[in-house]
Amino acid sequence: MEHIATSKNFKTLARMGYGARGVVYLMIGGLALLTAFGEGGKTTDSRGAITEIMQQPFGEILLTILIIGLLGYVVWRFTQAVKDADGHGNDPKGLAVRSGLFISAISHLFLAFWATMLLLGEESSSDASGGGMQENGQAFLQTDIGQMVLGIVGLIVIGVGFAHMYKGWQSRFERYMDIPGNQQQWARPVCRFGLIARGIVWCIVGWFLARSALLAGSGDIKGIAEALDTLRNTTYGIWLFSIVAAGLVAFGVYSVLEALYRRINTD
Repeated sequence: MEHIATSKNFKTLARMGYGARGVVYLMIGGLALLTAFGEGGKTTDSRGAITEIMQQPFGEILLTILIIGLLGYVVWRFTQAVKDADGHGNDPKGLAVRSGLFISAISHLFLAFWATMLLLGEESSSDASGGGMQENGQAFLQTDIGQMVLGIVGLIVIGVGFAHMYKGWQSRFERYMDIPGNQQQWARPVCRFGLIARGIVWCIVGWFLARSALLAGSGDIKGIAEALDTLRNTTYGIWLFSIVAAGLVAFGVYSVLEALYRRINTD
């Protein structure tokens, strides 16, 4: 009975994690869509989305729930990576996927920590104390080794972007989800659209990183917000920007569907 209760609690945490990720991307995509339609809004990243949530009515309660969800997502990602909960295997392809899951766990752990500092009102002070670390990081990125690391990370991010697009195009997500038959007609295209859109954004972010590595002395690291701005400033940019922004909303919906229907293996 204790094992069953533990398993149930773990699954609940994992589902809260997918839901938390969904909320963040719904906020990112929603704000970008408002910008596209001239209704205010802005291009932002995960931290900006969390800041927006904090500023809403009952923001502290919402942010507390979000942090719990993010921590649940971290635990689940670590389990996927270390215990191979999805059965990716130990061949080169499986290890690459599991490495990506491990990196996802680390990045969301940092995001949960940052959100906790924001909730406690210590985000600005932590930014100030981290100024020296940021300067050291920038100095490292301007070295030959730093540029090499940045280039490798950029290529990895581009690879993740293409993997998302492939996963969406081939509907490979369905092997891990139990979406009810009466919802598949609309859920499948939404999930595919969301994964492809997120993949496009990651490819642009990866290109930013790789480009910084190619430019001698450049340690300029950009993220989701800058990727969206890049789309908006290209030829036919407003259309591309609007489509990708809608796609990020779709990815948020996809994450919510994962919270509801994702198979969580606790064996």
